[in-house]
Amino acid sequence: MTWRLAVLLLVLAPVVVWSHSKLDGRLGARADEEVLYLWTGNQVRVLFPGFEGLAADVYWLRTVQYFGGQKAFTQGRDFALLRPLIEITTTLDPRLEIAYRYGAVFLSESPPGGAGRPKEGIEVLEKGTRNLPGSWRLRQHLGFFHFLYLKDAHTAAAVLEEAAELPGAAFWLKTLAAELLSKGGDRAASREMWQRLHDQSEEGILRKNAEQQLAILDSLDRADQLAVVVEEFGRQRGRRPRDLEELRSSRLWRGPLEDLRGTPFRYDESSGQVSIARESLMWRPR
Repeated sequence: MTWRLAVLLLVLAPVVVWSHSKLDGRLGARADEEVLYLWTGNQVRVLFPGFEGLAADVYWLRTVQYFGGQKAFTQGRDFALLRPLIEITTTLDPRLEIAYRYGAVFLSESPPGGAGRPKEGIEVLEKGTRNLPGSWRLRQHLGFFHFLYLKDAHTAAAVLEEAAELPGAAFWLKTLAAELLSKGGDRAASREMWQRLHDQSEEGILRKNAEQQLAILDSLDRADQLAVVVEEFGRQRGRRPRDLEELRSSRLWRGPLEDLRGTPFRYDESSGQVSIARESLMWRPR
């Protein structure tokens, strides 16, 4: 907890308790949800003049708690309040870089890990680059997200070129931008981006998300390797294997038949396709 957040909690605690009791009495159990649709960042700024940065810390804490609570305890989670909370936070403190970075991931990552709304995540990063024009990391994230979530290699390369021109920018940004234009949306480029995000992130949500994404890519590679072996089995036997276990008994495959989280791959004998099972933690819509 930062010092300014501690001060704010001490100063505003009586106000928060009073306002929540009033709201609970008038709006019932959905008071917290209703108040977010009634209040904007500018309205909150008027309520606490001179304490905008402190209020932003409180709202950011509330954002993280809301996101974690939705993931852990809510069935059919839709993260409806996530964007309003991020907007309030970044309006109160436009220079709170962590809110743009984490907020974009919360919004962009596919369910069940996030809201599955990457266009909104990119809008959050665009707001961040406007408010923090000198941050090459925010612009790098913006380029990465265009590629990783929207599969737009051309826009991603252009944004990375812009990031490369900023003071202190990583030397490899120009090279990566050129590779995107030459190779397009291949898996190797995705792996490099997620590895960069992993290496740059502090211990916590962002790094764990990058680790998950890298594990997904490794699982996809393993599924592709199995599909090649399925075809080799067919050439040798004149038919496809009835199941993946038959590959092991034939000695054509000695490795795992599961993804990196231990869920068996889905196998379609009619097509020979091997894919990540929908029930797996590794599964993502394409």
